[in-house]
Amino acid sequence: MSWSTRARRILASIVAAAVLTSGAVFGAGAASAAPPPPTLVAALGDSITQASMSCSSLLLCPSNSWSTGTAVNSHAQRLKVLNPALTTANLAVPSVTSAALPAQAHAAIVRGAQYVTIEIGANDACTKTVGAMTPTAVYSANVSAAITALGAQGTQIFVASIPNLQRMYDINKSSLSARLTWSVLGLCQSMLANPSSTKAVDVQRRAAVQARVNEYNVALQQACAAVATCRFDGFAVANYAFTKAHISTRDYFHPSTTGQSVLAEITWNASQWAQ
Repeated sequence: MSWSTRARRILASIVAAAVLTSGAVFGAGAASAAPPPPTLVAALGDSITQASMSCSSLLLCPSNSWSTGTAVNSHAQRLKVLNPALTTANLAVPSVTSAALPAQAHAAIVRGAQYVTIEIGANDACTKTVGAMTPTAVYSANVSAAITALGAQGTQIFVASIPNLQRMYDINKSSLSARLTWSVLGLCQSMLANPSSTKAVDVQRRAAVQARVNEYNVALQQACAAVATCRFDGFAVANYAFTKAHISTRDYFHPSTTGQSVLAEITWNASQWAQ
């Protein structure tokens, strides 16, 4: 056997061994089993998870929630197929910021929740002025504290990214009814003030708000990556192209019931049980 032939065979053996080794490593990850179905699902966050503006009571519409609702095919409804005895606790509170998340996480731990969903951050950016938005470092510390506390209990955690607020504005900015509603309600003025204006100062203000939201989403990704039992949605909500049909006509900003169904679908597809 010539040296060149022998060298080629040795090289082929090394490559084959490397392929088998890498295949074993990556195959193990791909074949990882879903966690056991929970008996209690807790939902943390703000008005999005309470499905605000999707029913006649306006602020509290938990039956429409993407996480725990019964009127949409929520995470809880899908998990009930696996465990009919499953119960839920929607601990989300309208208007809260990330500062409320550690206390919500503690409440979920006290209740013994095995699965917790988190959607938080819109109110950290939706303030009266750009200057009043929660600093990214503070937001990061808040969500990290909550996720770390849950992870220490072995709780399965799902973290949804924050919707694109610039898109929420763009969808209805040409609607007179929407602009009037935003003004009357004083809703998310950091983004929605002077909605008809195309002046540089207003365009830049909206861009600054969305830039902060983008930073929050990266903070969510990083906080979740640090905890073994946490699953981030991979920016599925942040990148989703919501349409008018997905937005409530009560305030032209929150998800409608249809929007909640979409949230349930795209987040479930990124969850521990769908992967």
